[in-house]
Amino acid sequence: MPTHSQSALPKSIKAGIVGFRGYSGMELQRLLGAHARVDPWLLEHRQDAAPEVHPVGRPGPPRIPANAEAASEAGLSVVFLATPPEVSLELVPALLARDIRVVDLSGAFRLRTAENYQTWYKETHTQPALLAEAVYGLPEFYRSLVPGARLVSNPGCYPTAANLAIRPLVKAGVADLARGIVCDAKSGVSGAGRKPSLKTSFCEITENFSAYSILNHRHVPEVLMNSGLDEGDFSFTAHLLPIDRGILETVYFRAQGIASVEELAAVYHKAYAHEPFVRLYAPGIMPDLHGVNRTNYCDIGVSFDAKTGRAVVVAAIDNLGKGAAGQAIQNMNLMLGFPETEGLL
Repeated sequence: MPTHSQSALPKSIKAGIVGFRGYSGMELQRLLGAHARVDPWLLEHRQDAAPEVHPVGRPGPPRIPANAEAASEAGLSVVFLATPPEVSLELVPALLARDIRVVDLSGAFRLRTAENYQTWYKETHTQPALLAEAVYGLPEFYRSLVPGARLVSNPGCYPTAANLAIRPLVKAGVADLARGIVCDAKSGVSGAGRKPSLKTSFCEITENFSAYSILNHRHVPEVLMNSGLDEGDFSFTAHLLPIDRGILETVYFRAQGIASVEELAAVYHKAYAHEPFVRLYAPGIMPDLHGVNRTNYCDIGVSFDAKTGRAVVVAAIDNLGKGAAGQAIQNMNLMLGFPETEGLL
């Protein structure tokens, strides 16, 4: 893991947030507000109907219009886009042209080719050159690419947990891909965003549990591309939990080439022993959402039945932390030469 001289670092940079009224944007505000090296600025992209409420005398971070000219004049070093893909496609080229680095939390730049984007997002990609340039910001896999990047595409919340759980298995040849890998994923309601809708209203969610986007969830290609799977090898189903935040994913597969749960656990220790934000549980012990919510951790537990070859891996993250704002700040730290864990531990 890279280390940096504290004395060589600037005392403060300015970081902008577009989409600061959404759940991920609000989490960015909270985390950046406690970051020792960052002054957060809010970039107004749209007006909410409901007025914002602040304590008397505490109006919050400075606000400017959400355009490249205003961001440049304010001296912003980096801008976070907690926006829909179409907004990111509009803003990113102009920000980069002003030498402002970008961490994009939308899906606009995750899929590497315009053809993949068309297939999974059902829209034409208007910036294919930037799509090819963007670094996929999962530091555990691509840490060396992030510091030099102008544009980092922050991974989706579901793929963050899924890739951290699955890629070590594929790389080590432990999973029998001919028999498939199944990922049963469950998320809190904040993963659907803050925009009101019937399916995420209180009466629809409370005391309920539902599956959605079966066999065609737009996060699937992020798992295929970054874990080295073919679509036929992988089955993913997303579920909506009646809670506000957190993701728990249970991965089922048939193991090969190992004889014990300790050998399966050793695959993850080899992959993540030195990672600051991946925590591994003792064999047979599983993580839960209470352990990860409001953190940037991904917790992983494993189980294995040697008689049948059945294996289970459970990964848990906070969808607004390691699945969004926390990981975005982890990427910003790497981009700007700050200690990777700054503001996150």
